[in-house]
Amino acid sequence: MATAETAPSTDARATVARIIDNVASVLRGKRSEIELATLALIADGHLLIEDVPGVGKTTLARALARSVGLELTRIQFTSDLMPADVLGGSVYDQTRGQFELRRGPIFTHVLLADEINRTTPKTQSALLEAMGERRVSIEGETHELAPPFFVVATQNPEEFFGTYPLPESQLDRFLLRIRLGYPPPEVEREVLRQRRGGDPLEALGEVATADDVRAAQRAVDDVRAEDPFLEYVHEIVLATRASPLLELGASTRAALAFERAARAHALIAGRSFATPDDVKRVAVAALAHRVRVRGARDAAVDRADAERVIRDLLASIPVPV
Repeated sequence: MATAETAPSTDARATVARIIDNVASVLRGKRSEIELATLALIADGHLLIEDVPGVGKTTLARALARSVGLELTRIQFTSDLMPADVLGGSVYDQTRGQFELRRGPIFTHVLLADEINRTTPKTQSALLEAMGERRVSIEGETHELAPPFFVVATQNPEEFFGTYPLPESQLDRFLLRIRLGYPPPEVEREVLRQRRGGDPLEALGEVATADDVRAAQRAVDDVRAEDPFLEYVHEIVLATRASPLLELGASTRAALAFERAARAHALIAGRSFATPDDVKRVAVAALAHRVRVRGARDAAVDRADAERVIRDLLASIPVPV
């Protein structure tokens, strides 16, 4: 039985469990990926989902937003999208005879950036301040974004025509990168049997609130990180910088994000302290997109190689007792 010393906030743990169960009811066979997506939310981070079309990337984002009663705004990123289309700008009101701020779609709780790699680096950069500091600057004025603010971006890594690779500064602002993949065959067969024209997402109910999410984020802050755990995280980060297979290792911001992701996983697991198992569980999702394989020129190959390098580094570093 969990004690007060080993168990996190009961309310926060229950909130997370309800969210995961609710999303899993519409995205079947992907519980592990749903846990990581929920982890990104309660860790106050952002999520990048890379996969081919039609495997549930948008469904996952919408199901998360519905489950916690958060406003979701979707932006279809295209080559002609401009920063003002994301942030907003001043518009002259003829009735009142003055300029007024027209807020863009970034003023929301959950921003679904669909096919983010189809827009230019100039427009991608419009997200950097919002993702890093939860605020935006429009025409010299700073505007705070109401918490929680959660960006879920999608991209198809197999398609290159008309796309722009995400720069390191953009990738570094995503707490986790995940792939969904095709569902298990037995699950897919069951979906084919049960789906009769209706979308189960439309009937998905709210199981938590914005206040519950903020409380869970505070509970992550309270998860203990002892020195051996922190040293283990740091050893892995240093190993990415020393690896001859990588020309770009994990940054200090990556180290901080990695450590917080591991603590959030501890909360999901029902503990008030983080362990090496939490580190191992999130390492690939938290680090592989923040490093660059030496000599890689193909995005899909680079992704697979980076994930393999991170796994090999984990296997080579002694686990603290």
